[in-house]
Amino acid sequence: MTPMPESGRLLLAGARVVTPEGVLDGGRVVVEGGRIAEVTPPPAGPEHAAASATADPAAHDRVPADPAAHDLTGYWLVPGFVDIHNHGGGGGSFTSGSAEDVLTGVRTHREHGSTTVVGSMVTGELDDLARQASLLSELVEQGDLAGVHFEGPFISPCRKGAHAEHLLRDPDPADVRKLLDAARGTAVMCTLATELPGGISSVRLLAEHGVIAAVGHTDAGYDQTREAIEAGATVATHLFNAMPALQHRAPGPVTALLEDDRVTVELINDGVHLHPAVLELAVRAAGVDRVAFVTDAMDAAGFGDGSYRLGALDVTVSDGVARLADGTIAGSTLTLDTALRRAVTVDGLPVEDAVRALSTTPARLLGRSDRIGAILPGLDADLVVLDEDLRVRGVLRKGEWVVDPTA
Repeated sequence: MTPMPESGRLLLAGARVVTPEGVLDGGRVVVEGGRIAEVTPPPAGPEHAAASATADPAAHDRVPADPAAHDLTGYWLVPGFVDIHNHGGGGGSFTSGSAEDVLTGVRTHREHGSTTVVGSMVTGELDDLARQASLLSELVEQGDLAGVHFEGPFISPCRKGAHAEHLLRDPDPADVRKLLDAARGTAVMCTLATELPGGISSVRLLAEHGVIAAVGHTDAGYDQTREAIEAGATVATHLFNAMPALQHRAPGPVTALLEDDRVTVELINDGVHLHPAVLELAVRAAGVDRVAFVTDAMDAAGFGDGSYRLGALDVTVSDGVARLADGTIAGSTLTLDTALRRAVTVDGLPVEDAVRALSTTPARLLGRSDRIGAILPGLDADLVVLDEDLRVRGVLRKGEWVVDPTA
């Protein structure tokens, strides 16, 4: 990381700053001590008006004399992205058992703007998952990860996706508790097929421990899903994927999850998992405040095509799409900056709405709105600089440059 100036103060000036109240064109953000100290509109005066009207993308080269200042005129400044469903990247898997692999994946996603990443696991033997959770918990305690997400083994064999069927098991609350204990208080989410024996009891257990119960990889019907929501389930794991389709006489889990204001829906916006029309339908039905864009990334994200391993299964990545030998989609190679660009350029969302789905809503889900997910005084200085094409040009995490826009 590029360190802060010796003064410990950084001024980011001239960008279109996306705040919870709207976009500040030419706004100013002051960073001190790793936190956002000030967020202010541009200074009044004809000089600023002329500069804003020009909005020259090359203006970042005209750095003010103050060494702590960055002129970001013509750029966007948005809060760091928060990815609550991620299995790795950069060639590093979060489930390999190697801390080095995990840190490689985290670093890759940070370079693409995800300043907060939850480490997601995939189905395995219960003892192996407990060991992996213990490793990930250490990295959470160090501040490298934001929490642990158990995706499997408590999922339906009918909707297993890229999970090894022979390792699946019913969500017995005792087994769920074993994994929570292994994570030592760092578990933030567990995906369940809540229609399986023990499913509803496990949802209640998770809720009692402050862990998000997510409905996913499920073959549940509408009424069964409603029961899970009433028991405390609050997230839909990658909505539409690995669950029954919405039908006019069988509304299924999709309808139940979209219609309930207590549920936030994950969407994988990579152009592979969801048709743009389906994504638009979900955003309209749930409202942007209940949408969280996620990557569900595997270690090929930010790395390239080739042969990989996802949990116990072999995966081939070709043209950026990850599949098992039988053609089943196996996670994604997505990074959240790409999800942002698609949301704006393909799906037609305003930048500020896309930012809510990438940052604000997932931060709220994690219970960390007081630290991350928005550009507000007092929050961590997790910020992303985007050019006019919405490509990452700078990433600041806790006041230190991961990607320096002037480098």
